[in-house]
Amino acid sequence: RDLLCCFHFVKERTGIPRLEFISYRYFTYSFSTNPLIENTMEAKSSQSLKIKKTQRGFIRKNQKLVGQSSIVKSVDITNAAKHFELNLDKLGPYKLRYYRNGRYLVLGGQRGHLAAFDWLTKDLLCEFNVRESVHDVQWLHMPTMFAVAQKEWVHIYDKDGIELNVIKTMYRATHLEFLNYHFLLAAASDKGYLTWKDISIGKDIASFPTRQKITNLTHNPYNGLLVCSHSNGTVSMWSPNQNRPAVSMLCSPAPVRSVSVTLEGNYFATTGVDQTIKVWDLRNNYKCLKEHKLYYVPDRSSFSQLGMLAVAGGSTVTVYKDVCSTEKPISPYLKHNVQNVIHDISFCNYEDVLGVGHRRGFTSLLTPGSGEPNFDSLEANPFMSKAQQREMEVKMLLDKISPQMICLDPSELATSRKETKK
Repeated sequence: RDLLCCFHFVKERTGIPRLEFISYRYFTYSFSTNPLIENTMEAKSSQSLKIKKTQRGFIRKNQKLVGQSSIVKSVDITNAAKHFELNLDKLGPYKLRYYRNGRYLVLGGQRGHLAAFDWLTKDLLCEFNVRESVHDVQWLHMPTMFAVAQKEWVHIYDKDGIELNVIKTMYRATHLEFLNYHFLLAAASDKGYLTWKDISIGKDIASFPTRQKITNLTHNPYNGLLVCSHSNGTVSMWSPNQNRPAVSMLCSPAPVRSVSVTLEGNYFATTGVDQTIKVWDLRNNYKCLKEHKLYYVPDRSSFSQLGMLAVAGGSTVTVYKDVCSTEKPISPYLKHNVQNVIHDISFCNYEDVLGVGHRRGFTSLLTPGSGEPNFDSLEANPFMSKAQQREMEVKMLLDKISPQMICLDPSELATSRKETKK
């Protein structure tokens, strides 16, 4: 009766015809306490809320490792096209970076060759030569800009290859990292200096000397700390808010060649000149969980979205599965020889693909089970239109996190200090 009175109240004060109002008998029927109708409505609502998620797939192998030729023959045409090779034997070796939605790829040759393209459709965005040495490449917050660490300074180009800016405060940078949520471009120089720059406002945030040679640079997605491996066997974690490392760990008696962190930020893996792979726990005790001995010196390592670890040394790249599990030992999952000295490796997000940059170009390898099969369109959408791309850029700027919030334990930001009595 209250609903009927409400409708009559609206009808008397508006020009809505009587035929558009529903009778009182309909209200009595639709809101009746019939258990059969209620159960049917609850079942339909629960079914509509369920999202059909694609399950993760992987290879069930026997004793023999499966090669790329066997994988390509077993998959459909669409996935088989993701395995390809680019023969670029004159301007290598090549560094590579996938954009975070897994759609775009940028390649940087050591002799100045740069190329950015949509690697799924093979549509070229830009290709040019800077005529000086290139040490590293890095996508920025959108797939329309990327940074290049060249001989002297860091240059920023757009998707058409036009130079937008030159960052002269990042002098002789050898490694680049980008923090998406903070809009911070970080660089490590050949002298061991770390530099942070806010690309949204063009402000230099901080610059500290590590006093050690940096062999590799990555960042922890959980807290935003930069993770550096050094030639003295240590791994240090840096924040732009303090001139000392937040954590410094002795991980190897020999120089550490590479370091990589999982997507959750709970574990990281190191490879050293002593031919070992070590997996470390970052949650509580910072202890070594696993150790695996190799017959070659591993130079590069990379974690996938679902925790697979790729390790490259010489011309061989090996993928390991369940390396963070304490129940299973480290064992090879896939293995491939590219017949060239490997310079860089990286997993592609939301795709079961591992990119390998070597002296004679680039090779895309199929690694079943490495990528997250379900993507969040609000986080990283591989199929976004130009309008969605503009909206995402605005939303990212509105949700930007201050560099002052980068710390070792982000849960401390939610705590408040007790007032001290004077």
